[in-house]
Amino acid sequence: MTQGLSAFSRLSALSDRHRALGTAFEASWNDMPVPQNYATDTYDEVIAVRTAAGLFDVSALRIIDVAGKEALAVLNEMCTSDISKIAPGASSLTSVVDENGSLIDDVLIYCDGPNAYRISHGGGSLEDILPGVAAGRDVTFTKDNDVHIMSLQGPKALDILNPNTPFALETLPYFGHQRTTLFGRPVSIARGGYSGERGYEVFCAAADAVALWDAILAAGQPFGAMPASWSCLDVVRVEGGLLFFPYDMPQGDTTPWEVGLGWTVDLSKPAFRGRDALVRRKGQERVAQVGVEIDHHAAVEPGAKLFRDGREVGLLNSTAYSHYLMRSLALAHVTPELATCGTELEVHGADGTFVARVVKTPFYDPLRLRTHPLEERTA
Repeated sequence: MTQGLSAFSRLSALSDRHRALGTAFEASWNDMPVPQNYATDTYDEVIAVRTAAGLFDVSALRIIDVAGKEALAVLNEMCTSDISKIAPGASSLTSVVDENGSLIDDVLIYCDGPNAYRISHGGGSLEDILPGVAAGRDVTFTKDNDVHIMSLQGPKALDILNPNTPFALETLPYFGHQRTTLFGRPVSIARGGYSGERGYEVFCAAADAVALWDAILAAGQPFGAMPASWSCLDVVRVEGGLLFFPYDMPQGDTTPWEVGLGWTVDLSKPAFRGRDALVRRKGQERVAQVGVEIDHHAAVEPGAKLFRDGREVGLLNSTAYSHYLMRSLALAHVTPELATCGTELEVHGADGTFVARVVKTPFYDPLRLRTHPLEERTA
């Protein structure tokens, strides 16, 4: 794929850095080649994320700036949660559904100020419906293909970044963000990520991406930080019990109620896209979102079927073998009556039939103390 990069409409400014790290750009997402693997061992990268820090290039995310007097009204009509509750300097996850109440995207919305928002989304179809919702209103929406996003994830992330920005990064709350400088270059830093660890996402212009990538890794070297591939990202996000649209919603008409995203739905706010369908389908869940541990020495392929007493009762969606936890893991859907922790199931995969059991998620750090330390919860 390295010889065919010109075929893509989006390229990371860090492509040469990724190539030097050994990637063949085996995959792409949102029409941008991504470093699925490096020459380093994926599990060494996972250990770095869990014990020090890993630096990911997640510039393939789509960023849309939404501004104008009716920006809030447009977002509230399109999204399931109440966007007015997002204060400037904060962000929130929300869902986007169609008129049938089926998920078509999950998005992160940043509030930059009155009437100014940024939408970060992945592989869903939000961009197909935004023009229709915004039509005739005092709002503009602009795709930002220049922005690059580096995600430094791990327990040493704060120690690495904090000395190199004038902003007191330790004061930034989870899901907070701040415009500042990092290594002397203008950035927006957000606290969050996709790893189950304390981490920070650095938003910058394409022209600054290479310098910042190099500076972060240089500052992180004494702490044991290293570049981390998308294969590593997939392992740590499964360990962290974090869903990935649309791979964890394979039915195509999944509701937020069926994947544990009911908390993103605010039925108390005025009419919004798909609200009536969500009301109708609440309590009619066909599947429940669960985590399962599988008695196998490797990852079982996504799509493998789950059985109970000879009856098909679900399927595996996202899977990984965690060397860190020494477990074969999966995020799965089962019929709702089997979602209780401890329920034993049978996995029928390409490698054979294996015993599995429903367990609490996240698999790693079940109380989420890594991302939500107790001292911050009680402050």
